[in-house]
Amino acid sequence: MIGIICAMDVELEKILEMMDQKQSEIVSDIVYHQGKIGDQDVVCAVCGVGKVFAAMCTQAMIMKYQPDCIINVGVAGALDPQLAITDIVLADDLVQHDMDVTALGLPRGMIMNTNYLAFPTDRDISNRLQAAIDALNAKREQREDNLITTKRGRIASGDQFISEKAQKEDIVGAFEAVACEMEGAAIAQVCYVNHVPYSVMRAISDTADETAQMDFTEFMSIASAVTAEVIRYFCMA
Repeated sequence: MIGIICAMDVELEKILEMMDQKQSEIVSDIVYHQGKIGDQDVVCAVCGVGKVFAAMCTQAMIMKYQPDCIINVGVAGALDPQLAITDIVLADDLVQHDMDVTALGLPRGMIMNTNYLAFPTDRDISNRLQAAIDALNAKREQREDNLITTKRGRIASGDQFISEKAQKEDIVGAFEAVACEMEGAAIAQVCYVNHVPYSVMRAISDTADETAQMDFTEFMSIASAVTAEVIRYFCMA
């Protein structure tokens, strides 16, 4: 069983279209969909925006459906200037850029009374996602379509939509992250403490600066279609 968590409807809608034998139920106001993509059992949900909703959804999914792994799929803002719209970032690890108890002598991002700062993703799942992207690129090359560019690195999560250059530079300076979003690190933390393997795959929808709001609105659905196609190849492998 593969668990898939997205923050917004647009990020999940094309994945839902791929699913057969769908059954849905509501847990804590979140709709969980069970079914198959090919022969692969999946459970997926739209958690809502922000770390609290993401954590709630992940814990409920683990307790009720016992997925063998969880993949957080969606869009992100680019912090690395080499990333372009619809490029994909596969997280090596995730941090919470808005977790800050430095006044108490802890590093920024460190969660108080724990040793948790960066949550590493499962290398095997990330490698399988990369293999799915490679297979998809092979098909795209045959059709002479644009190839998907992939980057691995750190993703920073926080309850902020990053849309100013100063915010962007601050996160890069503090964490050397390549992309930012609002849920991944919370999903990673819940999976980590529950010993559930996980990965985070994000397609770039904006450049996390003063143009971010315009880019996000325009390219969110395009970027989401790219990640959905990768999930299809991942499940069919």
